[in-house]
Amino acid sequence: MDAIQRVIDRAERRCKENSSRLTKKRKLALSLLLKSGKALSAYELVETYKTALGDTMPAMSMYRILEFLMAENLVHRLDLINKYVACEHIKCEHAHAQTQFLICGQCQKVKEVTISASIMDVLKKNTSDAGFPLRAHN
Repeated sequence: MDAIQRVIDRAERRCKENSSRLTKKRKLALSLLLKSGKALSAYELVETYKTALGDTMPAMSMYRILEFLMAENLVHRLDLINKYVACEHIKCEHAHAQTQFLICGQCQKVKEVTISASIMDVLKKNTSDAGFPLRAHN
C-alpha cells in the first residue's frame, strides 16, 4: 500500500469516528491534493480532476467537497493565496500545536509547521499592542 493510500485510509477512519463519510469524490479530491504536493485552488482541482479522470466536476461541487474536508480537518484553506492544501497531520493520532504555513512565492509549495503556544501568545500580544488584533492564526 502506498503512502497516499495510507493517508486516505486514516482520513476515512477519522471521518467514521466523527460520524461522517468520506465519499469517493471526497477521497479523490483529497488524493489529488496529496499527490500535487502544493496548494491548489478549487478551479485547479477541477482541472486536475478532469485530467486525471476524464470526467468533469462543477466548481461548486468542488467547493462543497473542500468545505467538508476542512470541517474534518483534512484540508486547510490558505486565505493569503486562496488555495487549499492537504493537512500534513492526517495520519497522526495526537493533537498538534498551532500551525503556520510557509508558502513559496514562486512555486506555491507549502510546508505546514507548528508554533508553540508561548510564541503564539507573544504574537497575539504584539499585534494587539500595535492595534492590529490577530484575526487568523495561520
